[in-house]
Amino acid sequence: MAGTGFTGETTGETTGETTGRRGGDDGENGTSFNSETRRNGGTRGGQGKRRCAADAARVRGERSTPRGHKPRLIAWAACVLRLSTMLDSNRMPDRNLQLTPRDEDGPIPFERVAELATGLERELAKAIVGQKRVVREILIAFLAGGHCLLRGVPGLAKTLLIKKLAEAVDLKFNRIQFTPDLMPSDIIGAEVIEEDRATGRRNIRFIRGPIFANIILADEINRTPPKTQAALLEAMQEYQVTVSGVRFDLERPLFVLATQNPIEQEGTYPLPEAQLDRFMFNVVIDYPSAEEERQILAATTGTVSPQIAVVASGSEIERMHSVVREVPAAENVIDYATRLVRSTRPAGAPDEAVPDFVTKWVRWGAGPRAGQALLLGAKARALLEGRTVVAHEDIRAVALPVLRHRLLVNFQAEADGISQDEIVSKVVGLVRE
Repeated sequence: MAGTGFTGETTGETTGETTGRRGGDDGENGTSFNSETRRNGGTRGGQGKRRCAADAARVRGERSTPRGHKPRLIAWAACVLRLSTMLDSNRMPDRNLQLTPRDEDGPIPFERVAELATGLERELAKAIVGQKRVVREILIAFLAGGHCLLRGVPGLAKTLLIKKLAEAVDLKFNRIQFTPDLMPSDIIGAEVIEEDRATGRRNIRFIRGPIFANIILADEINRTPPKTQAALLEAMQEYQVTVSGVRFDLERPLFVLATQNPIEQEGTYPLPEAQLDRFMFNVVIDYPSAEEERQILAATTGTVSPQIAVVASGSEIERMHSVVREVPAAENVIDYATRLVRSTRPAGAPDEAVPDFVTKWVRWGAGPRAGQALLLGAKARALLEGRTVVAHEDIRAVALPVLRHRLLVNFQAEADGISQDEIVSKVVGLVRE
């Protein structure tokens, strides 16, 4: 500021004249501003000059007071405060400044969620024949803000399904093909040294990896070592990645769909339990029926390619995540989900009756995150069904994809040929509402 190193008299007079000139210039010569701004600029400039001149005059009158320089400092501070306030209020925005538009749509009504889900299923049905259960489970996880693990043999349109989902919501889609030599930097990105040819100056620049997208297909995730698999942990849970101590936020919404090939097990790396628990659903895709396979052959061997229309935007999907969490769940429904999860643990509390088959076949049961996934999945399913209250049938409908990958069976179950699906089905049939 002008005159900051002089007395209050100099400060008041100099800054007052500067403010007056600036306000007058803005009022007279501001060709890019409207008339209202010109009037305000001249008025505020004149007020600043008069007030600062009054402060300077008051300082001149109080210069001989026995209290020293304190009145001068007080007057100087008051003048500078008024001047900075007026300058800030008189500052015009840059013409080249681009403001992010605010979302004025507000919360999405419950009916809109069912409408969007119906539209997504309709658009996906243009490219995916059959597999209605798989599509519904993936949409439930997608609308609830979770991630999916999709298991099935090759050729069942797993990649096509997630790609068409990205087209239907107009989001950025990236595919990561996991191989044994894939490194974490191939997923999250890496820092490179660049040299400016003109100046010869070198700088470090971060090149973003394929994880910086909205919908990510991690194809055959069990073919890469655990070091690379762990690169997805922070992204899936915290929606950020850390490179050289610097955190980079990921775009929202973020939906990760990882696929596994259940046939070939040689040269593969099973996902650790910590990362399996990050997936909300484990969806199993089976072979199509005879009629569905005939339709697939007729539709995919011609020249017509289905066109997917955009049903929702990314901001709508992000707001739908909040709507799902607002769906109420009664106490008896929450209690039912709690008992269902606790019944999968062989080492239960002394006052809890653990099923005999769980003690016989299960080594580790589901954790609290399974209960969270049960309730969120049930809330999303209730909205897709056109209901605003969670029912027990919603809990039962999502119990299998939620619990099947969170149970760790023992050697006895493997010897008896018992799978996680059979154990979960027995638990659901045993636990009463």
